[in-house]
Amino acid sequence: MLKKTYFASDFHLGIDTKYTSREREIFICQWLTSIQSEAAAIYLLGDIFDFWFEYGKVIPKGFNRLLGKLAELKDRGIPVYIFTGNHDMWMFDYFEKELDIPVYRDPIILEINNKKFHVGHGDGLGPGDHGYKIIKFIFRNRICQMLFSLIPPGIGMSLAHFWSKRSRKKQEEPAFLGPDKEWIIQYAEEHSKDHDTDYYIFGHRHLPIKYPLKNGKSIYFNSGDWMNHFSYVEFDGKELRLEYYNIGNK
Repeated sequence: MLKKTYFASDFHLGIDTKYTSREREIFICQWLTSIQSEAAAIYLLGDIFDFWFEYGKVIPKGFNRLLGKLAELKDRGIPVYIFTGNHDMWMFDYFEKELDIPVYRDPIILEINNKKFHVGHGDGLGPGDHGYKIIKFIFRNRICQMLFSLIPPGIGMSLAHFWSKRSRKKQEEPAFLGPDKEWIIQYAEEHSKDHDTDYYIFGHRHLPIKYPLKNGKSIYFNSGDWMNHFSYVEFDGKELRLEYYNIGNK
């Protein structure tokens, strides 16, 4: 039996929505437990945390259930991969050293069962959003990261959560905007002109999306979020599909 590959994003743990952060963390761990027997690999596509910054020997408080579950999955021999998002781009080496989980900061190309995937968080792709692209460039600068690390953690975390809240409200659109206004779709359309890619899978948009591209072959998927939709993308070796975790019975 072919095992499955899973893609999920935008947990934004650390803030409360309809459900508290702790409740959503429990749902996420339950979902991970439910798929572990079938999982060939699990890709977490960014914004796992609403904010994350590693102060040398200090990491953000909480998230013990998720971190423990990820460690358990690795101990079971299930590959887990994490991408940074715009809210948790300040991951450094904690996950790699403590959990043996690779961290990617840019989109990557995968080949699974003869299908080609282009996978990442999705922030800053395509045209537009120039203000954020400038901020991202600054935030990824090593000197800026070092300067931020000099701020006491209590103050730094408060500042970061304030910025994070404003950023999250800006990026959460209530509905599909159409291909001309969906920047990740525009990126995928342009990229697919010169690349033989079957599937584009990104997060960031907070909206589950399946959208066939103009070349007639490639399909763009957005994995949605675990704030409102509890959605993910699943590849069974033959077909890629959007799925939803039913929390109603939990």
